[in-house]
Amino acid sequence: MTEQTENRVTGFLGLCMRAGRIISGQESCVDLIRREEAALVLMDADASENTQKRITDACHSHHTPLWMLSKGSLGAAIGKRGRMVIALKDDGMAQNLLGLLKEEPQL
Repeated sequence: MTEQTENRVTGFLGLCMRAGRIISGQESCVDLIRREEAALVLMDADASENTQKRITDACHSHHTPLWMLSKGSLGAAIGKRGRMVIALKDDGMAQNLLGLLKEEPQL
């Protein structure tokens, strides 16, 4: 992901967090993905191999778009250090974020 796009995405994630649209944490995100209610998932590059595999497998199985952000940027963007995975439910904010990410390669 380009630095410019990542900066725009992380800025928008702060807005999403304040609006209460973000689901964070591995278990909550996997549950949302399995219920097929997640519009997209973002994962921090610093996530453990187990977390990366679990989230990647769930997203691929349920056809949920997944992108990777650089180390530490995800937690900083939402104001919760140490968060490695977030998901957004399908709504207008998720669609705006998908618009920002449409040119970026998915995992």
